[in-house]
Amino acid sequence: MSVEYLYGLCKLPLWGYAAVSFGLIQVMFLAITLFLHREQSHDALELHPAVRHFFRFWLWFCSGTVTKQWVAVHRKHHVYADLPGDPHSPVIYGLKRVMLEGYELYVAAARDATVQDHYGRGTPDDWLERHVYSRHHALGLVLFILTELVLFGVAGIVMVAVHIAAQPVFAAGVINGMGHAVGYRGFETDSAATNILPWGVLIAGEELHNNHHAFPRSARFSVQPWELDLGWLCVCVLRWFGLVRVKWLAPRPHHEQQRRELDAGTAQALFTNRMHVLRDYARRVVWPVCRELQRDPQAIAPGRLARLLIRPPRLIGEDGLRRLHGALDKHEVLRAVVEFHERLQQLWGGASVGQASAVLALREWCAEAEASGIHALSEFAQYLKTFVPARTS
Repeated sequence: MSVEYLYGLCKLPLWGYAAVSFGLIQVMFLAITLFLHREQSHDALELHPAVRHFFRFWLWFCSGTVTKQWVAVHRKHHVYADLPGDPHSPVIYGLKRVMLEGYELYVAAARDATVQDHYGRGTPDDWLERHVYSRHHALGLVLFILTELVLFGVAGIVMVAVHIAAQPVFAAGVINGMGHAVGYRGFETDSAATNILPWGVLIAGEELHNNHHAFPRSARFSVQPWELDLGWLCVCVLRWFGLVRVKWLAPRPHHEQQRRELDAGTAQALFTNRMHVLRDYARRVVWPVCRELQRDPQAIAPGRLARLLIRPPRLIGEDGLRRLHGALDKHEVLRAVVEFHERLQQLWGGASVGQASAVLALREWCAEAEASGIHALSEFAQYLKTFVPARTS
């Protein structure tokens, strides 16, 4: 009879224990991405108070996470992304350290009262937060462990170990480490952020990290039609039940193929979709030009050369800079491509100064691009004129 107690109150087959563990961990990841990340850190959506408090309770109960600390560390990460001051950048600390000690780096930043006060504003500050969730943050995790042991007995020990390890391994190590080191980059942001996979299903959409850094305030992390964000799917379900309000989404370009007059509407559309415009510049101008240079047997591989041309200099290293300067010295067409790219980025400042000046600057850029003698650049100038403002319903 005593042996039965080793199984706890709920005796399950092996796959049952695995399914329960996976489900509980996924609820934790959803609480992190929807509550801590998308709502509290970036104000991308507004959860119903009942849903918000459930997520807040669950994070306290299953991980001991303090909302203000998590939000403060994440906001500071965006301010100093991959620069000195970033709490957990592999560019600063090295990938190995962030993968193995990512949680320790988070804790060091989270315990800094200055970081909390400066970056943690606007997070919940009610009686429960002050007297329970923040003051006794370890109590929730203790209760969670006891609950698992009572329900599942000896198997609960393994389940607890897997659950406790999931957040530091995936959130701190994989997202903060691999998410700034390996994967693909849909947008050339100032940080080294990458999309680890196009299917954000294991970590509730957080795998689409490059997209998030390109559009931090977007409630949806997927941008391309073939990308999947599990967190966004959950938002859609909650929205259907009236349990969440979406505040902002990443813009999607709209085009009119017959449009050829660059006016204020075009300038506004280009400014709104500037991250898409810069991505299109890489695809429509930089890559074709680099492929044409492959006729030279000593040329750098087109993919590597394109990345050197469009990536921020601090992210390509000394060897990359040396190769880039060598290519620029050798090929005048590359110097023109880089110059037009830099000028295109500078135009966004003109768009914020005044509409008329933005239109004039864009017309001048397009006219010079069309007269540059570079076919891909001329075609891109025509392409810019097809952008139109999004239609409002």
